[in-house]
Amino acid sequence: MQRKSRDRFHRSLAVTGTVAVAVAVGGCGAVGGSGTGHAARTSRAAAPKGGSGGVPHAADVAAWRRWGLTPLRTAPQPPADKPVKLSATGTVPVLTHIPTSQKVVFVTVDDGQEKDPEFIKMMRDLKIPITMFLMNDAVKSDYAYFKRLQALGNHIQNHTLHHPVMSSLPLARQQEEVCGDQKILTKEYGTAPLLFRPPYGAYDSNTRTAVGECGPRAIVWWREAMQIRNMQYQTADKKLRDGDIILAHFRGPSELKGHTMTQMFANMLRRIQQQGFAVARLEDYIQPPAG
Repeated sequence: MQRKSRDRFHRSLAVTGTVAVAVAVGGCGAVGGSGTGHAARTSRAAAPKGGSGGVPHAADVAAWRRWGLTPLRTAPQPPADKPVKLSATGTVPVLTHIPTSQKVVFVTVDDGQEKDPEFIKMMRDLKIPITMFLMNDAVKSDYAYFKRLQALGNHIQNHTLHHPVMSSLPLARQQEEVCGDQKILTKEYGTAPLLFRPPYGAYDSNTRTAVGECGPRAIVWWREAMQIRNMQYQTADKKLRDGDIILAHFRGPSELKGHTMTQMFANMLRRIQQQGFAVARLEDYIQPPAG
């Protein structure tokens, strides 16, 4: 599917998909059950310094200035009692946000077509946590690129083999997409993905069945989507809220009208900063099934 048609489909789902997610998100507080072998525990490799609202270290300020930015407020420590608790059994919940009173948002980056080495430098300098939902067709040309981002403390999650509209497929084909990506990502990156994001946000009851059978224990949606300079909101007031999940993509100049991945990401950080939020790591607010 061409990128323009993908974007048109994505925009339509931003309206229609919200209804389905609003019903499903009520299951996100399920109590953990028996073990699954997932290794998505609290990350410390790229943890920010200090507490919420702390003064950035001078070296951090200099690093941000290299990218034309000023540091965001420092993220608070994640709660010991995770606001989302996943179960090893039962229907997987759908998350559009994380229930928290902390002034934090979560950045997720999808697909994997663009592999800009400057973005790795940017993440190393800024220490902004991201969650990567990787699609095998996009990443298989250079699995090592994402290992470098993973080494900074960032988690890799499931986004199908081929990026289909999942709700248009029968259960068996959906299982192929999710289980196939799960197997490859686990082999390449050493950890079984805990989370799944359906391409275009499109899912149905078969998707939830396939996800549960293939290993991930939650479907992750979003409330804002980063474009080139600004975010696309699903709320009329166009404001971030505590615990919002933001969608971005690994895209380059050919898809960003001449802008680079780092320029797009810098614009997103400016929008987050303008509203006074810190960026926290999504997996630090989710408790995997016990075991």
